[in-house]
Amino acid sequence: MDRLTTGALRVPGVTVRVIGRCGSTNSILLAEPLARPTLLATDLQTAGRGRRGRRWHSPRGRGALFSLGLPLSRPAHALGGLSIVAGMAVVRALRALGAAEAALKWPNDVLVRGAKLGGILVETRAQGKGSAAVIGVGLNHRKARGLAARLRRGVAALEDLLVPLPARTAVISAVARELMAAARAFDREGFAPFQRDWEALHAHRGERLQVRMPDGRRLAGVAAGLGEDGALRLRTRRGLLSVRTGRIVLAKPA
Repeated sequence: MDRLTTGALRVPGVTVRVIGRCGSTNSILLAEPLARPTLLATDLQTAGRGRRGRRWHSPRGRGALFSLGLPLSRPAHALGGLSIVAGMAVVRALRALGAAEAALKWPNDVLVRGAKLGGILVETRAQGKGSAAVIGVGLNHRKARGLAARLRRGVAALEDLLVPLPARTAVISAVARELMAAARAFDREGFAPFQRDWEALHAHRGERLQVRMPDGRRLAGVAAGLGEDGALRLRTRRGLLSVRTGRIVLAKPA
C-alpha cells in the first residue's frame, strides 16, 4: 500500500490534510468553516457515502479517497450544475493521466466500458454571503477482491487502465487540481461554459435511457444533452423532457 502524505499531495493554493481513518471526509469538512480551499484525504472511510445515501465501498488503501472543500462567492441556491462540473473535471483529469476510456454517467458516476470506476458526492451549505461546497471523490485505485460480486455490478480500477500505475497521491493531486480550476470557473461563469463540453465526456451519448425518479417512476427516452442548469434532457414521444433528479438504470443503443 503506497502511503498518503501531505508532502506528496501537490495542489497549489490548497491546505492539505491526511487522516488514516475516518467516518466521512465530506462530513468532516462540512462541519468546519472553510475560509480557504482544503483537501482532506484518507486511507479508509467507515461511513463513506454516495448520492441518495448509498454507501461507498473501498477497502483500506485500495482507493483514492478525498474531499475538497471550497469557499464560493455564489450562494448555495445558485450551485445547480456543480456536481456535473465536478464529474467532468474528474474525467478530464483521469483521461490526462492515460485513462482514455473514462466517461461520465449523469450526473457524476465515473465509468469505464460500463463498469464503475468512481463516484462524486457534492454537498453545499450557506457560508456568509456565499457558500461552501465540499466535493467528495472516491476512485478505485487497486482492485478489491470480491467487490464486483458483492455489489452485483461491474467494477473498474485504475490499475487495469494505467501502466505504470501512479501512486494514489499523484492521482489525488491531479484530480484535485482539475477540480480547483473547474470550480473557480463555475464560480465565475456558472454552468453554461461547461454545457457544450458534456457530450464528449458522456458515457451514454445518444443512447436510449431509462431513468428512475425519486418517487419510483421510470422515464424513458434518448439522451439529448444537458439543459442550462445541468438537467439531463431526454427526447421522448411527448417531446423533450428535462430530468433534474433521478438515476439512470438502463442504457442501450438507440
